[in-house]
Amino acid sequence: MYLATTDAAATATKVTRGRVGGPVLALGAVSLVTDISSEMVTAVLPLYFVLQLGLSPLQFGFLDGLYNGVTAVVRLLGGHAADRGGRHKLVAGSGYALSALSRLGLLLAGGGTAGIGASLAADRIGKGVRTAPRDALISLSAPPDALGRAFGVHRAMDTTGALLGPLAAFALLWATADAYDAVFVVSFCFGLLGVLLMVAFVPGRAALPTHHPAPAAGTRPRARPLSPLRDPAFRRIFAAAALLGAATIGDSFLYLLLQRRLDFAVSWFPLLPLGSAAVYLLLAVPAGRLGDRIGRRIPFLCGHAALLGGYVLLLTTDAGAVLLVGVLLLLGVFYGATDGVLMALAGPVLPAARRASGMALLQTGQALCRLLAAAGFGAAWTLWGTRPALIAAVIALAVALAAAVVLLPRTDRPDHRPDRPDRPERPERPDHPDHPDRPARPNRPGTEPSHL
Repeated sequence: MYLATTDAAATATKVTRGRVGGPVLALGAVSLVTDISSEMVTAVLPLYFVLQLGLSPLQFGFLDGLYNGVTAVVRLLGGHAADRGGRHKLVAGSGYALSALSRLGLLLAGGGTAGIGASLAADRIGKGVRTAPRDALISLSAPPDALGRAFGVHRAMDTTGALLGPLAAFALLWATADAYDAVFVVSFCFGLLGVLLMVAFVPGRAALPTHHPAPAAGTRPRARPLSPLRDPAFRRIFAAAALLGAATIGDSFLYLLLQRRLDFAVSWFPLLPLGSAAVYLLLAVPAGRLGDRIGRRIPFLCGHAALLGGYVLLLTTDAGAVLLVGVLLLLGVFYGATDGVLMALAGPVLPAARRASGMALLQTGQALCRLLAAAGFGAAWTLWGTRPALIAAVIALAVALAAAVVLLPRTDRPDHRPDRPDRPERPERPDHPDHPDRPARPNRPGTEPSHL
């Protein structure tokens, strides 16, 4: 029986090695159409807030950080709810549904700032609820030595949606003479399609492959939101990600700095994210595969080094073409080498029964630190100007990168194997009936051994 089970597991691993499983592709398709829906709406927000509403960099920094950090609490709740009952698909699907419904909120808002803000907050809450259960499903759907590739494929499909969304919005506005209602309606349709794909094609936790077996009945550990921090390896990953997040000033600030430095027409501003997204799309899968081969620590650190290079380029270069292409290229390298790679780095350290909670905790810590970074950079820009603020950002990121080199575990394969199914503990007392060292009980008179 044991040999048969082992042979089956080896055959399954051999078959799945070199390709990505169906659950990962299904989740990638869901993320693709959902990102089309989301990016159709959010591509012009930095331009709208700063140039049309006239917000200061300090105010915009707070709002930008808030929209990225508002998901902190709901991420923890979403991850905890998914782990507690093994309802990863249900929790993630609820988040996708809430984001889709937020597009209808934009239609009903009628241009009111409060209504638009509430709709955007609902979209961010939906994103927060779904992110950790979705990433846990990806992690549980692939063997440990192929997690980088699995996350790379998912992030590449996700980024394809991020590329198509602004283009679809631009085409709709051009075809309908700036009818924003049409953008909101089409965005809702794409969001609804993502929910239907989730329901129809993504399997639940119990139906996933057996790369990470679920705990046996009655042995599931009690899930607590902060329990993953008890593991020393996860604590080091969490600390490194938080420090680096606290030194990441945010994409929107980089795009605004480019627009001010190059002084191009504001109508081209929504196309800036497409450049970095295209680089991200090209690098997501190669970076994940490289991480599977040489360890995920190295691509993760190199990605932040690329971001540091983008900051330095903004400080030192005046050539327009070099500045524009260089910053967008380095920003795309940063995301391609860090986003999915971080989840693949943390996945093998987390037990399968607490995978969503651990990923939610990691994402929450990073989001909160980025909120602080966005607000801090906005304050520095307002008080000191752009150049001193950029110098402070360069110093902060360099220090955080040096600390991460020390903190991150130097191996992606810890000695313990948290993915193994939980088994009942072996009785400690030698006289316990189930203890393997208990002496055999002598046969009573008048009885014979059963095998005779």
